[in-house]
Amino acid sequence: MKRLFAILFTIPAAVSCDFLEPDESVYTSTAFQFSTFENVKMAATNVYSYLEDGLSAVGGTMRECATDDAFYVGTNGEIHTYYDGSWSATKAVDDKWGYYYEAIAAANYFLANCPEDFEEAQYEENYKENLQQLKLYPCEVRFLRAYYHFELLKRYGNIVLADHCLSTEEANSMEQSSYRDVAEWIAGECDEIAAQLPVSYKYTFYQEVGRVTKGAALALKARTLLYAASPLNNPAGDKSLYLRAAKAANDIIKLGQYGLYNEQTVNNEAARGLIFGIRRGADNTFEKANFPMGFGVGISEINPSQNLVEAFDLHDGTPFDWNSGLHRSRIYAPSYRDSRLAKTVYYNGSKFKGNTLETYFGGANGLPLEGATQTSYYLKKFLQEETDLTQNTSCTHLWPVFRYAEVLLVYAEGLFMATGNPNFKGTLEGTDFKYSPLEAINLVRSRADVGKLPESISSEQFPSRLKNENRVEFAFEDHRYWDLRRWMDAPEAGKVYGLRFIDPYAPDTGERVLLRSSDWDDKMYYYPIPKSELYKNPKLKQNPGW
Repeated sequence: MKRLFAILFTIPAAVSCDFLEPDESVYTSTAFQFSTFENVKMAATNVYSYLEDGLSAVGGTMRECATDDAFYVGTNGEIHTYYDGSWSATKAVDDKWGYYYEAIAAANYFLANCPEDFEEAQYEENYKENLQQLKLYPCEVRFLRAYYHFELLKRYGNIVLADHCLSTEEANSMEQSSYRDVAEWIAGECDEIAAQLPVSYKYTFYQEVGRVTKGAALALKARTLLYAASPLNNPAGDKSLYLRAAKAANDIIKLGQYGLYNEQTVNNEAARGLIFGIRRGADNTFEKANFPMGFGVGISEINPSQNLVEAFDLHDGTPFDWNSGLHRSRIYAPSYRDSRLAKTVYYNGSKFKGNTLETYFGGANGLPLEGATQTSYYLKKFLQEETDLTQNTSCTHLWPVFRYAEVLLVYAEGLFMATGNPNFKGTLEGTDFKYSPLEAINLVRSRADVGKLPESISSEQFPSRLKNENRVEFAFEDHRYWDLRRWMDAPEAGKVYGLRFIDPYAPDTGERVLLRSSDWDDKMYYYPIPKSELYKNPKLKQNPGW
């Protein structure tokens, strides 16, 4: 087997760990499930199976449609609940409380039952190689358990820390731990398992793709600590929390395992900047939902916004300004814009399957064509253009969970917020920081072949440029929604704009059109805990405002 995800193994799951008591069939018993190397591997794969990519994160579409980076053209869909005022504890959006506790229960079940060896198999072929794998599975599953806790943490804030098997009675009587305590637990777990995990499986016997590595554990730690240090969760602005995040990112940099290369960063298992990703089997669901209109197939649900297009810098590194006539004339020209723009969106004049897209009003792919883009843009990132929907062909998709570019930006943000100096580098509290925050950002920008931020940048200018770098580098990778919340910038992102123009050769003569305006309520920084869960466990406390 080349990939761990090739095996699908379903275990009935619930919150408690007595949910797999042996029944009449020996094949569903705990003893059977952990009786051989192969069965243990399937049990570990089951815990992996709870990983979710972001291609259909909310109601079958991307969470970016709940931000100012995209407009969702469908009239129905769960995504509208984020901003139409219908969100409540009884009508929860993206409700993952039960799902991730089910995943955590599966992890705890595995950890409670995984054997250390199968001595009776010592004379079997590949015994030593299988034993090496077996000893790594608990580390991988502990990572997954920590990751699933983080997925709950960023949604709900204070959550129940389930670090062991729970009976139903215990699960329904536990109190929530604080955000800080859970974040510390995740960081501690990552430290322990990172010390035991390999940096790569490339030179192992099975050479499997998609398994948890040392880098993945350290990346989860760095992200968790940065979220904990951010304004939403660190209202006092404790700089030591930011420094811890920077140190965690620095540990990954020092591994020397990853780098920034001129390569495709999504749908690419071989990407050298990929730390950990989720492989989605061959299908064409995403293409059906997002291929440009005008080709007889596809419904183009996700329209990148004018807001996002304007966020990409000019090629020389200066910010784009829609109100500048010179900038307007360079709105699309590849030689004048950050190269990431052309890799993220299809715009008027882009090539799609050998055809030139006409997204202007009256064009072959623009309004008033039914279902055409409302923003003048179509989504490009993650689409497998070679998919032929007329023949119903499919392609695999690779969702990057952690990339090296994020490590550098976590490093930059943490070190800047800890020191207040974009040019600081050197030794701080016993840690040698090789790059300044500015240099770390410019490493990411260099890969994108866009002008560097100047050394003269001020401490007042740096934060906004850092935030914008996160926005364009990770567009449609499910960062924007969570970044707006941890930075407490969500109120500033309530308006979504498109571009309307008629002359195909002069999009700069078009006008920005307001497509969506939503009010903000601070209670939405955290999800409501579903009322159904509060009924089960009266010790749970609802998040403020819900």
